[in-house]
Amino acid sequence: PTPAVAFAVRRRQAAGAIVITASHNPWQWNGFKVKASYGGSADPAIIRKIEENLPRLAAGYPEPAARPPASVELCDLVEPYLRHIESVVDLKAVARRDYLFLVDPMYGAARGCLRTLCARHGIRCEEIHGHADPLFGGIHPEPIAPHLKELQEAVVRRSAVAGLATDGDADRVGAVDASGRVIDSQQIFSILLRYLVEGRGMRGGVVKGFSATKLVDALANKHSLPLYETPIGFKYICDRMRQGGILMGGEESGGIGIPELGGPERDGVLNSMLLAEAMAHYGKTLGEMVADLHREFGPFHYGRRDLTLEPGQKERAMATAAARDLQRFAGFGVKRREDLDGIKMYLDNGAWLMVRPSGTEPLLRVYCEAPSEQTVQEVLSAAEAFLRKI
Repeated sequence: PTPAVAFAVRRRQAAGAIVITASHNPWQWNGFKVKASYGGSADPAIIRKIEENLPRLAAGYPEPAARPPASVELCDLVEPYLRHIESVVDLKAVARRDYLFLVDPMYGAARGCLRTLCARHGIRCEEIHGHADPLFGGIHPEPIAPHLKELQEAVVRRSAVAGLATDGDADRVGAVDASGRVIDSQQIFSILLRYLVEGRGMRGGVVKGFSATKLVDALANKHSLPLYETPIGFKYICDRMRQGGILMGGEESGGIGIPELGGPERDGVLNSMLLAEAMAHYGKTLGEMVADLHREFGPFHYGRRDLTLEPGQKERAMATAAARDLQRFAGFGVKRREDLDGIKMYLDNGAWLMVRPSGTEPLLRVYCEAPSEQTVQEVLSAAEAFLRKI
């Protein structure tokens, strides 16, 4: 798991690490994740230096005349990582509730991690998709609604209290309520933030990506926590964490880091167990905790669509959204805009809509948050139709 590698960097005081992974994507997207000496995503300056040297490698890197032989040590990075999670999560409190959890590592690198933690502490747990499959069962190993159907069905069939899922390299978290409903990453971010402050008494600033929910803003405001917004990409959140004073950082896609508990890195395994701890603390299901948040702060419904467009459409779409004189978009009045990363438009129906080209895939991402699920879908559908016409 990527968070296990990041933990090993910090524990061993290593210069860094390379993780070969497609992250939450299918195998075709396999690539390199670089971890810096602080055990988090390498910052843009480090990546720039690596990229500057790529032409030298492509041309044939000259071997030094007298290089000493390199030493290679095969080691278990998972067990020390699991022991660390046991030291920072109250697993005994979870065991006392006698909950049954279903866990889904999605055939990925966290296979056996949650199951092992639960078994050691007497927590009832069953695992699905727990064997290695380099094709990930034919799905994207991303723990979001389209890919969690089997976990939803298993939770309902087994009368489990929740389903907990991690992505291919285990740095993202997803969840399913006892009713079988997917608890999205925005809701997970909000549940964990509330629990860390109210249940554990932790304090500090909150960092969120530009596309994350406004519910986090409301929670930070209630508890007088400094709030920082960054461009999309956990490397930016990590960079702000390293400056100190941060309680938690998270992004729309399910990557959440808690520096005091897990360093400046996303951690799907740690956050899964913290969700279980929060449930034990409140004696409530995930759905009930979401309902509590909506009762206090109002409803926040969120959606995203990824559009594969013809060549040139993505660029024309972004140019349209960025036009200085834009007053209407997809049939909705635009009250104001922000352009930290992509274009976010605050609409006259109480929703916000954002369009942004993916940084890793040939997609245009369209995000929306509104007071009702119906409004979210109406805005997303209108925006998709409008963008495809451009």
